[in-house]
Amino acid sequence: MAERLKTRYEQTIVPQLMTDLGYSNRYQVPRLSKIIINRGLGKASQNSKILDTSLAELAVISGQKGVITRSKAAIAAFKLRAHTPIGVAIILRSHRMYAFFDRLINLALPRIRDFHGLSLKSFDGHGNYSLGLNEQLMFPEIDYDRIDQIVGMDIVIVTTAKSNDQGLALLKEFGMPFQSE
Repeated sequence: MAERLKTRYEQTIVPQLMTDLGYSNRYQVPRLSKIIINRGLGKASQNSKILDTSLAELAVISGQKGVITRSKAAIAAFKLRAHTPIGVAIILRSHRMYAFFDRLINLALPRIRDFHGLSLKSFDGHGNYSLGLNEQLMFPEIDYDRIDQIVGMDIVIVTTAKSNDQGLALLKEFGMPFQSE
């Protein structure tokens, strides 16, 4: 099944960006490459149940099973040993990426209380955009009664854009709600 955002990208966004950015070839137009969802769990080293529930929550939100990230070195100040589970990461590509991005833009972000748009300062200089969410309850797939604790997540939207302006133009065409300048 072709995703709604992917068909919209191919049919309307590519021709629009070709005229706006002055490209002659449709393959020069920036596109979404991948979306990375990361959740750091500092308390997972003491409690493995937190890790299991985070894996299950992110699998429900993204539609794909996550990978457990482990510490590389021991840090005594944080009571952390080497190779201890400290987080969960998921890399979405292709149709799952477009499905998650569609739900993020149209369902999750509008459900944030006192939401005034995303910051324009979160680009990395190469057209990639990063955002952090404080809680998982904004996704409609999450059942409030089954939540043990509220944990946020980091989302990185990786594009093939060469600059922040190209990445901003791409994400605005997708309908990402940015703050007014």
